[in-house]
Amino acid sequence: MALQCGIVGLPNVGKSTIFNALTKSHSAQSANFPFCTIDPNVGIVKVPDERFTKICELVHPKNAVPATVEFVDIAGLVKGASKGEGLGNAFLTHIRQVQAILHVVRCFDDENVIHVSGGVNPKEDLETIELELILSDLEQVDKKLNSIARFVKSGDKNAIHLKEVLEKIKNALDNSRPANSIDINDDELLLLKELSLLTLKPVLFAGNLNEEFIGKPEESRHFQILKELAEQRNTIAVPICGKIEEELCQLESEEEMTYLSEFGLKEPGLNRVIRDVYKLLGYYTFFTAGEVEVRAWNITKGTNAQNAAGEIHTDIQRGFIRAEVTGYDDFVKHGGSKEAQTAGKMRLEGKEYLVQDGDIIYFRFNV
Repeated sequence: MALQCGIVGLPNVGKSTIFNALTKSHSAQSANFPFCTIDPNVGIVKVPDERFTKICELVHPKNAVPATVEFVDIAGLVKGASKGEGLGNAFLTHIRQVQAILHVVRCFDDENVIHVSGGVNPKEDLETIELELILSDLEQVDKKLNSIARFVKSGDKNAIHLKEVLEKIKNALDNSRPANSIDINDDELLLLKELSLLTLKPVLFAGNLNEEFIGKPEESRHFQILKELAEQRNTIAVPICGKIEEELCQLESEEEMTYLSEFGLKEPGLNRVIRDVYKLLGYYTFFTAGEVEVRAWNITKGTNAQNAAGEIHTDIQRGFIRAEVTGYDDFVKHGGSKEAQTAGKMRLEGKEYLVQDGDIIYFRFNV
């Protein structure tokens, strides 16, 4: 299934630079003025996963398909966007279409790069965007409450339940708190699905640092502020340097490692961003591995074997017989599925088996 994460932030925080580095392209225009990005750019990014690489080394498949995340570079937001300022309405529409948000926050000082508020202030920048998302959601909630009023009056049980949920959210929004700050169960989330509330989406912060701090982000005053704000919001802040990431895209593998070592880094910062976004969306990876193809498949935590089979093909799901499951560690230890089976490490599981992260599965089915 397609996983989409929107990259948001104020103008000139480095969103497009980071998008270009993520997708190893130059499809997103980058320049020193607000609203350089107007229409959203979309790029498909491989999820860095050493397990996938190791499985391919053992199997030597003709084709290899890793797990991916789609990143959407969305136009910069300004104060008043919820009322249509800047590119506000279009911006908010684009965010509603993604599953998670990567919020890029400026943590670098550079007098040559304009800041829309006149100075670098992670707390103020973060709160500016959060407020606009809250105001936009508040408008959506009020509209929905008005539209279901007559159904509530007539005694419609679903409408009454939805009204109760919306009023809980409205209370939070009225007090400048996002919708995800209150307890909402799975049934209530289903009721809210069509609204695509912005403040219900999971958020990850990326602090764009100066080069001098990337190997020691704890020494960046701006990043430490962002990290504290992330903890308050029950998420994490990842330190990256857009300039470094952009330069890494132009290097070969050996040159890349040498360049990274100069900053005391073992891997590009964006590798962690990609993995954390994948986790943020609540996804696991299971693998199918054969000589023809090794493929990584995206599933959410709690997916059973029959539904996981449906990610491959609906016929496999419909005709599901059993799943032949090998854990990743056993697969590597014994050198493959057949070898693990000989060692008694391959299990036969039924349709209700909850697939685990890293499982290598062969599905038996009959249609």
